[in-house]
Amino acid sequence: MDLKIQDVTFAYGEHAVLDGTTFYVPQGSFLGIIGPNGGGKTTLLKLLSRLLQPQGGCILLGGQPLAAFTRKSLARNLAVVAQDTTASYQFSVEDVVLMGRAPYLGRFQSESLADYEIVHHALAVTGCTHLRERPVTELSGGERQRVMIARALAQQPKVLLLDEPTAHLDIGYQQEILDLLKHLSTSEGLTVVAVLHDLNLAAYFCQELVLVHNGRIHACGHPARVLTPEHLEEVYGIRVLVTPHPVFGTPQVSLLPGTRSRQRKKTPPVHIIAGGGSGGGLMRDLTEAGYTVTTGVLNVGDSDWEAARALAVAVITEAPFSGISAERHREHLALLEQAGAVVLAEIPLGHGNLLNIEAALAAAEAGKPVYILEERGEAERDFTGGNGTRLLNAVKAKGTVVREKAGLYRALQETLGGLLNKAADEAGAPVDK
Repeated sequence: MDLKIQDVTFAYGEHAVLDGTTFYVPQGSFLGIIGPNGGGKTTLLKLLSRLLQPQGGCILLGGQPLAAFTRKSLARNLAVVAQDTTASYQFSVEDVVLMGRAPYLGRFQSESLADYEIVHHALAVTGCTHLRERPVTELSGGERQRVMIARALAQQPKVLLLDEPTAHLDIGYQQEILDLLKHLSTSEGLTVVAVLHDLNLAAYFCQELVLVHNGRIHACGHPARVLTPEHLEEVYGIRVLVTPHPVFGTPQVSLLPGTRSRQRKKTPPVHIIAGGGSGGGLMRDLTEAGYTVTTGVLNVGDSDWEAARALAVAVITEAPFSGISAERHREHLALLEQAGAVVLAEIPLGHGNLLNIEAALAAAEAGKPVYILEERGEAERDFTGGNGTRLLNAVKAKGTVVREKAGLYRALQETLGGLLNKAADEAGAPVDK
């Protein structure tokens, strides 16, 4: 069965929750409802399950108004798995799943062999057969969630509604539950509608998404159409980077630093020599801490170059896949002269970036504080036949090796604070850090 939501409105008293909500759920699809807290997602699910009645518009299930179904006929076509699956009753798992057969039984009618066969199939599909005799109160959160889905499947519904089915579950159980729902949709033809908070899980598993914001549909359709940086900033107020999944191409959302104003430290810049993803975290942490940060030389397209752009960090840039030119090297040395301290990140050593190591050595020989971060210790990263290691050892001889970021940040605070104190003493002015 398909679902059609046409111009639905709903309010709690004078507080409008949904206003003109319209979208379509094809039969056999897996649709995710996403959006910020208080945006109307759970209310929408309650309207779809007829726990609430729309105050305007209509909801059609298989072409018929939801209000036209009797309670039993609705339960035979539509099942709901609530967010709260806690259970205080001492029933066995089989008994709980057997409750899903209630829409097919008369008031005093007992379950038949056919009912038990349906229950055992639901247990098998959800991987709960081995739990059949266990009290439901003894189950873990993930096990209990699977049991509640099995109970819903025992209703033999055409449509399954779920409110945050992965809430409070670890990543293993999250994948297990959503793999199951995806299987039910693609292999069993079940129409699945789930409220989800994790945007990456929603993009990975759902065929279509509905983004709800302030009671309205902000965007709907394929995940790539819904999960755009513009939509997410408008709805969640966050800056994000959206990139394709490296294997399957589904959109993946990564957080970028927020836009809140930061009080800048009145210290010389910290210059980070990085590349290949070794410096993005350092740039983020130090800019968040209020330091002015510079970096280079980085190739266009390098992940650290992307990080510098996202953080508005001044960067010396080289062409993609190119070695460092003499001109960029000179610019780099000039930028290093302005730095109060230099950080050499744990970069791979290749023929294309040896001039960056030479720049670090030049800074150390000029008396700049140079910190060499080595969290991985002896991990192999020299691809120059030993030239990179010899050059790096020369930098270590004149600089300071630091084994973890926390120690690096303490050292920078002491070094730059000392430089600030020295400058203030020479000028005869008080220090303002």
